[in-house]
Amino acid sequence: MTTSTTALPATALRIDGARLWDSLMQLARIGATEKGGVCRLALTELDGQGRDLFVRWAKEAGCSIRIDAIGNIFARRAGRDDSLPPITTGSHIDTQPTGGKFDGNYGVLAGLEVIRSLNDAGLVTQAPLEIAVWTNEEGSRFVPVMMGSGVFTGAFTLEHALAQRDQSGTSVAEALQAIGYAGPALASADVSPVGAYFEAHIEQGPVLEANRQVIGVVEGALGQRWYDLVLQGMEAHAGPTPMELRRDALLAASEIVLEVNRIALDHAPHARGTVGFIDSYPNSRNVIPGRVRMSVDFRAADDAVLSAMDAELKAAVQRSAAARKVEASVEQVVYFPPQPFAPELVAAVRDAAQAQGLGWMDIVSGAGHDAVYLARVCPTAMIFVPCLDGISHNEIEDAEPAHLEAGCNVLLQAMVASAGGAR
Repeated sequence: MTTSTTALPATALRIDGARLWDSLMQLARIGATEKGGVCRLALTELDGQGRDLFVRWAKEAGCSIRIDAIGNIFARRAGRDDSLPPITTGSHIDTQPTGGKFDGNYGVLAGLEVIRSLNDAGLVTQAPLEIAVWTNEEGSRFVPVMMGSGVFTGAFTLEHALAQRDQSGTSVAEALQAIGYAGPALASADVSPVGAYFEAHIEQGPVLEANRQVIGVVEGALGQRWYDLVLQGMEAHAGPTPMELRRDALLAASEIVLEVNRIALDHAPHARGTVGFIDSYPNSRNVIPGRVRMSVDFRAADDAVLSAMDAELKAAVQRSAAARKVEASVEQVVYFPPQPFAPELVAAVRDAAQAQGLGWMDIVSGAGHDAVYLARVCPTAMIFVPCLDGISHNEIEDAEPAHLEAGCNVLLQAMVASAGGAR
C-alpha cells in the first residue's frame, strides 16, 4: 500500500457506497431466508461461515486478526504509533431466527469499508484502527445477550459465558470449538484497552424516518429493568362460580398490563413499558385462570425515572393482587442502568454529519447494543441511520443504500478524527 505524506482533512474522505452495499448483500447470502431475511444464529455453522468471510476480507484489507476465548474477532489496521490504544468500531453478525440483512452486520461491514477506503486513499491514521465482531449479541441461541462485549468489559465472567447452553444442551464452549473460533486467551478492556469505540447501526425504530433525518447522533441508551411476574389464584368452573367469589389470576394480570402502559406514558417522552409474554394456566375456555406468568420490560433514559417506574409497578401489582384475591411475586431478572455516551465522541459524530451537510438529530437508543457495555470502559458513541418503517428483527428489515453510505462516511470521519488524523 502506497501512503501519502500529506495530512488530509477527515472531511475530504469518502467511502465506496456501492462496495459497502455489495459486501452487505454477500454476507446476507449466508443463512438467507425465503422472505429475504437472514437466519444465522450465534456459533452455528452458518455463523462460522459468516465469520470466515469477514476474516478473509479483513486479511485482504491488510488487517491482523486476533480471536479471543469467547470468540470475539478483532481485526486491526496498524497506525503510525501502534503503542496507542486502537480506535475501534464494530457490532455483530449473528441474527435473530427471522432476522434481517442490516442489524449488526452494517456496523461490522461499515468498519471494514472504513479500512478499505483508507487503503484506497493510501492514508494511515496516527493510532491503529480496529474492527470488533462481538459474539452472541442477539441472545437468540444463548443467554445472556451481548455476551462477547459483556465478557470483554467484565459484565460477567468468561467461565459463566462458556457454560451457557442452548435448548439442545450444547454449551457455548462446545459451539466455539465446533466452528473453530475458540481463541487461546481472554481479551478484556484491562488487557487490551480501547482508545474510543464507535458503532454504526440501523435505528431499529421509526424516529429518524418520521423526522426525515439521515443521521441519528446517539447521546446514550435507555436503561432497562426486566421482570418475571407470577400471579397465583384458583382455577374454578366458569359457570357455577360467581364473579365476586373468583380468584382470577388473568384478571389481575390484565389490570397490570394496563398499569405498565400507564406508568410508561406518565414518564414520557423516553420511558417504555411492555408486557411481551403471558402464560395463562390452565388456558381452557371454561376454566377461570388460576395462574399467570408474565413479563414486564421497563426502559427509561434516567435512572431515577427507572427506579420510580419500578416502585410504581410493585405498588400496582400489590393493588391488583389484593383486589382480585391472588398471590403475586415480582422478580427483577435484568437491570441495565441508563448509559450516556461520551460527549466528545457524540460531538465528533455530530460534527461529521454537519460537515457533510447531512440531516441529523440527537436521539436516544431504546435497544441494547454492544456499545452499551463498551461505554463502561472507554469513550463510546453510536451512529444511527433510518430503517424502513422502523422495522427490525424481521426478515423484511430494509435500509436505503444512500443512508448506509452516509452513516459510514460519518463513521469514517469520526474515527479518523479520533485517531489523530490520517496522512
